Amino acid sequence: MKKNISIGDQDFETIRRENLFYIDKTGLIKEWWENKDSVTLITRPRRFGKTLNMSMMQQFFSLDYAGRGDLFEGLSIWQEEAYRNLQGTYPVIFLSFADVKESTFLQAREDICRIICRLYRNYDFLLESEVLDVKEKEEFRSISPHMGKSAAAFSLKTLSDYLARYYGKKVIILLDEYDAPMQEAYVNGYWEEMSGFMRSFFNSTFKTNPYLKRALMTGVTRVSKESIFSDFNNPEVVTTTSEKYEECFGFTEEEVFEALDEYGLSDRKEEVKKWYDGFTFGRKRDIYNPWSITHYLSKGKVGTYWANTSSNRLAGKLIQEGSRSIKQDFELLLQGSHIETELDEQVVYGALSGQKASIWSLLLACGYLKVVKQEFCEESGRYVYTLALTNREVKLMFETMIQGWFREEAEDDYNDFVAAFLVGNVKAMNRYMNEVALKTFSCFDTGKKPSRSEPERFYHGFVLGLIVDLGRKYIITSNRESGFGRYDVMLEPKDKTGDGILLEFKVHDPEDEASLEETAKAALAQIEKKAYAESLIARDIAAEKIRSYGFAFEGRKVLIRGARS
Repeated sequence: MKKNISIGDQDFETIRRENLFYIDKTGLIKEWWENKDSVTLITRPRRFGKTLNMSMMQQFFSLDYAGRGDLFEGLSIWQEEAYRNLQGTYPVIFLSFADVKESTFLQAREDICRIICRLYRNYDFLLESEVLDVKEKEEFRSISPHMGKSAAAFSLKTLSDYLARYYGKKVIILLDEYDAPMQEAYVNGYWEEMSGFMRSFFNSTFKTNPYLKRALMTGVTRVSKESIFSDFNNPEVVTTTSEKYEECFGFTEEEVFEALDEYGLSDRKEEVKKWYDGFTFGRKRDIYNPWSITHYLSKGKVGTYWANTSSNRLAGKLIQEGSRSIKQDFELLLQGSHIETELDEQVVYGALSGQKASIWSLLLACGYLKVVKQEFCEESGRYVYTLALTNREVKLMFETMIQGWFREEAEDDYNDFVAAFLVGNVKAMNRYMNEVALKTFSCFDTGKKPSRSEPERFYHGFVLGLIVDLGRKYIITSNRESGFGRYDVMLEPKDKTGDGILLEFKVHDPEDEASLEETAKAALAQIEKKAYAESLIARDIAAEKIRSYGFAFEGRKVLIRGARS
């Protein structure tokens, strides 16, 4: 009989007590314990079972669950006597920063202190014991959402001391979603303050803590050593490219197909694979995200379940504010192609805007990209990774995101522009494109320099918008060699009877052209002079079926001129 599915339940005890759908991941307990690493950081995309696994770890090791072997009966960990004897034998401190999502540092700091304060209240019984002296009891009571920086930094170390003395055993610390405050700090502009606060907190908790037996942290990204881990020895970091814990988070294809059989969905395997397969951890391919799979098992139909579980603001920020080459690479990804890059998995949030390798690494860590292959480069001594969008669900998420950039304020104008563009109505194209540019230019500000001083960022954002609506009819490429140079954008019709289209963008420079009109004509002249149409002609597009457009930009003004080859 198939088990009931509880969507979003992340408490291990509830799932086991209610006999709900569960795929056995207790192998994590044995692998982590036998690796004997003092501090372990495991990064996985959101909704990949991190919190449920941490709940499982707490309830396996914690003295609060001593004698609760019933929770683990029938699971792989319970087959070994040594682990049956280990269950419920350590004091465990378990906390999560998943809900720290504030727009200012002071609010975020207060949230973290409030989490610590609630944690302390779980151990109020220490105030009645003789383990703590009078001064320590005063310090215990002083823990509050508004405590000072030093008190906050030392709070978990101090609590570890109290519990170790009370129970006569060192503690295990489990910290879930450790990097959530850092991601919010980057998106909202208070990275420096947050990184300084977290550096002190992690140093006292994990480096100078003699009462610590072991610690396990989970998160989405590997924040750089220099940012928050510089004050203590490196933890054992397990990223999506690491071979440790390959099958402990997410569902393997074997587990997914077995579940489909159990729920009478055996004939849906190819559909599920197309939509939700694609994640790779270490050497293990064909990993599926649990969130989408449990939704599919419950509803019996596809949907963008995982992709819609958050605002995806970080991914959007990186692409919107990315350089010209970032946007060009992303165009390839949206078209179903791939990119090759080195990776830098130590994310330095403050320097993301200028580091391509870090941006692609972060999008990989977040689950938006997958590793197709990796090769070692003898010359550089580094690995080169081939990356692609993870699956259909992720592709649809990005298409919706990009549409939103243009359509939140200019939907009618953008739709009208695309319609005019397809039929070659230059007059209407000019009218609607100027409306689109006026209303959406601010979407592509970099935060440091506005778009009007780095206009190529906006123009290539515009190209991304075109791809979303026209990608079904055209093969769209940009910055490729053709004739005697590199064109800006080429649209090759998938139906060879359709028109081929060439776009050239040119920023008005008063020293080169007297007017915007001259700039647009210069863009058209470049298309002809450089013979950009040769690539379309070579693909059996008749010369008379090729349209050229010169886009001249000056601030928020746009002028378009068109011509036939």
